Amino acid sequence: MIIIVDYGMGNLRSVQKAFERVGFKAAITSDPQRVLSAEKLVLPGVGAFSDAMHELAARGLIEPICEVIARGTPFLGICLGLQLLFEESEEGGTHRGFGILGGKVVRFPETPGLTVPHMGWNQIQIHRDAPLFRGIADGAHFYFVHSFYVEPVESSIVATTTDYAGPFCSMIWRDYIFATQFHPEKSQSLGLQFLKNFAEL
Repeated sequence: MIIIVDYGMGNLRSVQKAFERVGFKAAITSDPQRVLSAEKLVLPGVGAFSDAMHELAARGLIEPICEVIARGTPFLGICLGLQLLFEESEEGGTHRGFGILGGKVVRFPETPGLTVPHMGWNQIQIHRDAPLFRGIADGAHFYFVHSFYVEPVESSIVATTTDYAGPFCSMIWRDYIFATQFHPEKSQSLGLQFLKNFAEL
């Protein structure tokens, strides 16, 4: 079963409906035991990094999520679900993340003509041909809405970059860990293809 983690932040139902549209059942839960039983795990999220860590800790979900990832269960993080994998975020001060991946979460710089948050459709440049890109071409457009982005320590985990006043990491891939800054559930047909590819791993 695909398990979608509910910690009170994120477009959970839209992610669930997207999986259903491509023929896969996905359950939404905040139960740590159900998280531990996941065959595939999805961590969506919108909102502030520190709030997310607080809500996950309050529900006893951080250790189960990390355990599922550590044992090699396919994992998909979306937006904030990408950022939480890293060591720390500078959003609203310095806050610790899961620390599964080395690096930090930083804000887009103040740049003339640059609107923050980065919101709307933008292209991905594929640097590593992850299995989730089956049927998706380099330069494909996905939907974004965020003010912060990740700076991984290891460039080898960067699967795609996107340009917004310069390139930033828009997806990482390491083993069975996949995480995107863009929202596949909001990205129409290509987003559905992306989620289908994850469900079929």
